[in-house]
Amino acid sequence: MQMQKKKITTLFLDIGGVLLSNGWGHSFRNLAVEKFHLDSEAFELRHKLLFVVYEEGRITLDEYLDRVVFYEKRDFTKDEFTSFMHALTTPNIETIALMRTLKDAYKLKVVAVSNEARELNAYRIKTFKLTELIDFFVSSCYFHVRKPDATIFKLALDAAQVPSDEIVYIDDVQMFVDVAKELGINAIRHTDCATTSKALAALGLDIKETT
Repeated sequence: MQMQKKKITTLFLDIGGVLLSNGWGHSFRNLAVEKFHLDSEAFELRHKLLFVVYEEGRITLDEYLDRVVFYEKRDFTKDEFTSFMHALTTPNIETIALMRTLKDAYKLKVVAVSNEARELNAYRIKTFKLTELIDFFVSSCYFHVRKPDATIFKLALDAAQVPSDEIVYIDDVQMFVDVAKELGINAIRHTDCATTSKALAALGLDIKETT
């Protein structure tokens, strides 16, 4: 006898690459190098030395910028550089709309499980009104642990108080999807909204059933 699939009650969502553009990814750093005429090699080396502690919330944005950009005199200000970082974020409107529709239709609990630096995370949450979609945030900057460490998923499971087989996790990074699956969480690699919508429908969250 075929076992009936467990009803999905909860979404675990990555933010950068799913709901929004990536916060401070390689392509964005390249744009910063070009705009502010930075030494690309020195900038990337300093970033790589600091990005883990930065995303884990162990240093502030000011400290990060002091060590990665403003370790020498510049002809631009820290506020100008920060504003540029903020302006890079854009919403994935179609994906956000899909998640909102499914949340309302199926009364889902929605949890962010993401690698985000504190100040940028706060800006993105406020600017794009993510609290209207997400019930709570298990962000690397708040818990001082980041993906692919399975600990961040275990913290999210403990906080959500939901069995792993009632959860769908959505991320654009395959390794993070694989870690979630190892914990018994249904997981989807996000490449585009249409593909993710189809994968969610296969798990019982069908947007067609909401219309």
